[in-house]
This record gives sequence, C-alpha cells and structure tokens, in this order.
Amino acid sequence: MFHAEELSTTGVAKEDEIHAEWDVKFRRVDKSLNGNFKEHFPNCEEHGFVTSEPGGFFLMDKYSHHAEKIYRFQPRSDDVWVVTFPRCGTTWTQELVWMIMNDCDKIRAKAPLMVRSPFLELPYMLPLNATSPEIRNMMVTLEMMEEMPSPRIIKSHLPFYLLHPKLLDTCKVVYVARNPKDVIVSFFYHHRLFDFHYFDGDVEKFAQYFMDGEVMFSPFFPHILDAWSKRHHPNMLFLFYEDLKKDLRREIEKIAKFLDKSLSEEQLTDLREHLRFDNFAKNESVNMEPAKQFGHFSTEGHFIRKGKTGDWKNHFSPEMNKRIDEWIDKNLNGCADLKFITQLEFQD
Repeated sequence: MFHAEELSTTGVAKEDEIHAEWDVKFRRVDKSLNGNFKEHFPNCEEHGFVTSEPGGFFLMDKYSHHAEKIYRFQPRSDDVWVVTFPRCGTTWTQELVWMIMNDCDKIRAKAPLMVRSPFLELPYMLPLNATSPEIRNMMVTLEMMEEMPSPRIIKSHLPFYLLHPKLLDTCKVVYVARNPKDVIVSFFYHHRLFDFHYFDGDVEKFAQYFMDGEVMFSPFFPHILDAWSKRHHPNMLFLFYEDLKKDLRREIEKIAKFLDKSLSEEQLTDLREHLRFDNFAKNESVNMEPAKQFGHFSTEGHFIRKGKTGDWKNHFSPEMNKRIDEWIDKNLNGCADLKFITQLEFQD
C-alpha cells in the first residue's frame, strides 16, 4: 500500500512533472484465480484481477487493456467530473450536479442517469457476459462521450493518477469522500447485489479484503488522500457525504456556487425534495430497479440502499471495529487535518 504523496515520484500526479509517456504497468493477482479468494468472489472473470504499478490499484483484468485509452480521454473546459471511491454518494452527487448544470430539468432527468452522466470506465471494466444487451446498450463508450454535447457530466471511480493528467487544469471536479466504515458496509451489499462481482461471505470477511486493498477500485486511503492533497486547486470541490446528509440544502448551494450557477428559491426547494433520500430511492432513473428484469442483479437488494451514516454499528463486532479503527489511524498518520464523521445526531 502507498500514500498519495508517493505518486509524485511517478511523473503522473504532479501537474508540473507530467510526462507524455504512459508509464503504468499491470500485474496479475494470482491469488484471485484460486483458493479462498475465488471461493469468496466466485463470479469474477476468468482472468481474475490485476494491480497497477505504481499505486496498487485493484480491478478486473479487462480494465488494464484499456487503461491508457481512458487515461488519455480528453476533458473539455466545460465538463464537470464527479470522482469518488465507490459507495461514497456518487449517484446522489451525479444527479445533484446534473440537475444544477441542466437548469433542474425534471423532464430530461427521467432518462437513465448512466446515459445522462456516463460512467467513464464502465464499458472497459465488465466482461461481455456480465451484463444483458439492454444494460450494455445504455453504456456510453469513450467514442460516444466525445460526441456528447456540452456540458458533459462524467463519473469515475478511478484515482486521479489514472485519469487525464490535465483533468483538474481543464475542468471542474467534484470529489466526494465518505467515512470508511459505512463505505465498507455499503460496498459489501453492492457486491451482494451484482452477480458479476458477487461476494460469498459475511461483512467482516469483506472488511478484511477491503482493508487489504483487494476489492475493486481499492486501496481506499490512497484514493482519498490523493484527492485531499488537491483540495485547494481552484477547479476542485472536495465534499464529505456526511455533510450532504447533515444539511443537503447548504451543500446544494455550495455546489451551485462552485459551478457558477444560480438557483432560484423554488429550484432550491424542489431540488432538495428531488434529492431527499426517500424520494431518490424511488426514482427509477437512478435506482437501477428497472435493470433487475434483465438479470445479473439480485432481486433481494437495492442499488440505492439505506444511505445512513452510522449503519456500520449494526454490522461490526467490537473486535472488528477495533481493527478497522487501527487501520484508519495507521493510514491517517501524518494527515491530522483529515477527519471522518462516523455518526450523526441528525440526518437530512
């Protein structure tokens, strides 16, 4: 595992040290092809997982064959990118940003969010047999994104060093972080929902894989810390999921100001209601419920689940919670200004 500051030595993280060459390599994770790992992730693709060098970024083999093309995908000056580690409020923030950038147009917002706001790396991550033709038809390729009208709202779970090196110098980026305890729980249920990365084990086993950096898009802390180190860039807005939960209207106003957009009082009120979690979970343009009819999704879980801060308390034993606390403290050593809120007295 590495810390964000180490990225500058690779020549792909510091804006003043960028090389034109693509210098990231990928190494096969042999343990992902057999043993306990294969038992716990029985449906991962036949080639298993890879990690990047540098960085130790962990994802399916298919991504590695397209990583350079994704890295070189050119942002536009009027793009807005939503970048997060998975299960940190990505979909919620995507919808919020899209609505602000599109004058809160509820009619156009009825189209699937993954079409309105494409997931950059998704078409280059999943094996062909992992999704139905209907779902694949909604995936937006890089070539299709290049043809999209402006302003584009683009989502990615990739760490910054695997995105275009001039991303922050070119366009605005909204980054959302969430406390790692709730991320672990939410990502566990996410893995139980989708057949193609189904996890056959309990939440504490999953938590260990998560802390070991052996789940998709991990390791968690380098992803967060690299973004945190960029938080003062004028094109960067670093948000916390817990702040959205604590005062949604305030955060809507903050994001609108960052995007140089002005919302009327009526729009602010309507948008807050549109995004209120109970309403959001019922919104078929974002909740993925229609996709269940095409297979590859469990009918028992939900893509938009609880969204509660502090739900981790219902899942971890005292012993596991202590281990997670020690893992958090170790990774935040030397970064005293970054604090995570793990419970709220009031949630919006």
